[in-house]
Amino acid sequence: MARREVKPHILSAHKLAASMPIVNPNAAAIDVHSDNHVVCVPADRDTKNVRTFGANSCDLLQIAAWLKHRGITTVAIESTGIYWIPLFELLEAQGFEVCLIEPGQASRRGARPKTDVLDAQWLQRLHSHGLLRGSFRPPDEVIALRAYLRQRLMLISYASTHIQHMQKALEQMNVKLTEVVSDITGQTGMRIITAIIEGERAPARLAAMRDARCKNDEATIARALEGTWRDEHLFELRQAYELYRTYQMKVTECDGQIEQALARLPDRSAGAKPQRKVRKSGRKPNNLRFDGTEPVFRALGVDLTAIEGIEAPTALVILSEIGVDVSKFPTEKHFTNWLGLCPNHQESNGKRKSRRMRKGKNRLAIALRLAARSLRCSQSALGAFFRRMNSRLGLKGAITATAHKLARYVYAMLKHGEAYVSQGLEQYEAAMHERIERTLRKRARALGYELIPRQPLSPEVP
Repeated sequence: MARREVKPHILSAHKLAASMPIVNPNAAAIDVHSDNHVVCVPADRDTKNVRTFGANSCDLLQIAAWLKHRGITTVAIESTGIYWIPLFELLEAQGFEVCLIEPGQASRRGARPKTDVLDAQWLQRLHSHGLLRGSFRPPDEVIALRAYLRQRLMLISYASTHIQHMQKALEQMNVKLTEVVSDITGQTGMRIITAIIEGERAPARLAAMRDARCKNDEATIARALEGTWRDEHLFELRQAYELYRTYQMKVTECDGQIEQALARLPDRSAGAKPQRKVRKSGRKPNNLRFDGTEPVFRALGVDLTAIEGIEAPTALVILSEIGVDVSKFPTEKHFTNWLGLCPNHQESNGKRKSRRMRKGKNRLAIALRLAARSLRCSQSALGAFFRRMNSRLGLKGAITATAHKLARYVYAMLKHGEAYVSQGLEQYEAAMHERIERTLRKRARALGYELIPRQPLSPEVP
């Protein structure tokens, strides 16, 4: 008789999920959309445990009341666009523990049909078993500061567009102001553009408005300001100029709100003062309208600007993006992984498929990359590290590696509240020399040789 093959018993996904322990018995989940929200509670809490609500404010209050009536204490919400923000803030204010999850977490938990009701049920099941990991979100006072700072960056981006519009209008009139002035929004450029809009056309009188620090002389600037002065291009220049000035005023208003938000944060400095850095260059056009070094230091409790490459604007970005408490990140490896500054290993069957960085536009990571790039010519240990990585990995790899090191320093200072101890360039180079020598000795011993230092040559005796 032929032998029948016996197949091993395989549990279905539903049986496997049913056999798992319930970690969060009072868990609910919400599938968020722009015009409605699908809410799912445990099946034993209501005969109709999946309900669809609207997205208006009164509907959000109904969601919170229904969840409270059903004994829910924790809610999982998938971060869909920006539609989750009002619901998240309302539920958090009502006392719920809200778990904000990235969109990919639920979709990677097995194949299943795709409907709004099934999505809400699947999220609720995963959350009840403790399989969802909440995303990082700073406290409310930090979120307010972050909103003002992001609004400021957006206004600066809009203003830069109108700078290009002014340059375009000048070029169409063959006014070569951009060729003789490094920045048309500087003192010389704005004086000349304002005079042109007010009706001045004489190149000599326009060139006489140059600032004393301008590299080109009046004669060179006057030759560049002989334009055609067509009405349509002057109209375009006037509108671009007015929009640029409007956005600059809005940026100033944002700076006032940022200053007030910093003043509302608790003082963690214990009366200490930050160490002033020697300014190597003048004030940049997009800098804050107030000195933010001391307010940021008071809020953080540590002087992040003591780290080479990190200035007050970068420290402000760090404060607005993560705040002061980094306990949500158990180690510095978790922190750098959240920033996307470490390799993302993808391995299958013992073979490494990819080590590319995790994709994403983390604003703090961008700020740290810019800070790392500024260390290219720095005569410090971090500058020497950047140049060493540049010789091995290229410019892009050196920026990432140095930004990773800056992130580790920031994490250590915020977690332990310790001051940054700068390592000198000579100390770093001596340590690297010792490390290279130790490696060479180890390799020589492995090959059966002994590394002997070369004796200095004695001077010849006549």
